[in-house]
Amino acid sequence: MTFARFFVGIALLSAAGSFAADRVVGANATLDIEPGARSAALGSATMAVDGDYLGLMSNPYQLANVNYAWASFSHTEYYEDTKYDFASAVVPLGEGQGLGISFSRFGADDIPYIKEGEPLPEGSDYNTLSIADWVFSATFGRKLTDRLELGIGFHGLYRDMDQTGWGFRGDAGLRFRAVDELYVSGLLKGWTSSATSWESGEFEYSSPELYIAASYGLPISYLYGRLNLFWQGAELLHREARDMEFETDKDRGKRVWESPLDWLSGGHGGLEYVFDFGLSLRAGLSSFTTFKSVTAGAGLVIAKFVKIDYAFESHPVLSPVHRVSVSISPYLFSHVPKQGTPEAATSRRAILTEEPDNDTAYEEMEREAYDGAPEAPATAPAEAAPVAVEESAPVEQGQVEAPAAAPVGKAVIETDDEVLE
Repeated sequence: MTFARFFVGIALLSAAGSFAADRVVGANATLDIEPGARSAALGSATMAVDGDYLGLMSNPYQLANVNYAWASFSHTEYYEDTKYDFASAVVPLGEGQGLGISFSRFGADDIPYIKEGEPLPEGSDYNTLSIADWVFSATFGRKLTDRLELGIGFHGLYRDMDQTGWGFRGDAGLRFRAVDELYVSGLLKGWTSSATSWESGEFEYSSPELYIAASYGLPISYLYGRLNLFWQGAELLHREARDMEFETDKDRGKRVWESPLDWLSGGHGGLEYVFDFGLSLRAGLSSFTTFKSVTAGAGLVIAKFVKIDYAFESHPVLSPVHRVSVSISPYLFSHVPKQGTPEAATSRRAILTEEPDNDTAYEEMEREAYDGAPEAPATAPAEAAPVAVEESAPVEQGQVEAPAAAPVGKAVIETDDEVLE
């Protein structure tokens, strides 16, 4: 309870302080950068993607299904030597709940500059500086019912630029399983408001934003895999995330209740085909307004405890971006997957596919054993016929010994009778 009261108090202080602050668009925008290669290849529809533990800031409710501890890392190089490095770790906290933490740095190093009043240096003897945003996040997911999952995240940001600044944001989301393979989710970003305090004393904030997403999975056994579809809509409450005009880098369009088509065009999504042997192929659009925002990628699962993902992201104006991420599970490295978890499903399918071969081999052995003794049934009826005819004949002393050999003949006769019957 003390932990919950602490964050509720922060939320109330942030909400109260927002009345005396400047409202801006995209405060703490670094929190919205896509870190995971898998989600990036799917058009950054991160809210709908389950099992991508690099996307905890947009998908905290996936921690309700974490079964093992995972450590994930990603590296992205943007334009003009700008780099984005991200690391996260998730651990299960019992059945139906999990905890995740993450660290990231987004910035550029070795930027040349000239101090005010100094002459131009000769050659390349410039002073250099670095600018960066450092982010720390803690997220929690819990299964409320068999169909409903809850996720909560708190994010802190430290900005080191021409002046330093601190930022904070709290998120909350729900995911509902409508049918067996259809999931619908919603995320309220900045329910505490997304606030930033600068060294100069200026205070900025952004209002909460509401997003919805959906995913659907379709097993395709004859292609040895599964097809997954992902979609994430533009935010619902404001105009900030409508249909983006890339040429001018400005948002346009109307709210969903003013123009549903504008709202739909501001969404993004992707599709993924996962083969049973661990290979995944992906494609998507980061904006439905233009095909110049196409994304693509692939993933590979190695020995169940290593996941490697790659993403290619095009942009209508800027240069393409290549993204790589790696996830490792220490538990699966030294243990067999637990029964009932998705990681163990592949092993069970492999065993089931081998059973028909074993059954066929067993049937062939029985057939050989039966065909290998064809003479016994042929002679047995000839010897058994006199016994059946001579039942009324007197039994002599010499015939008493006949039953000693009868068990073999009798067993064959019974087998033949069963076959005849």
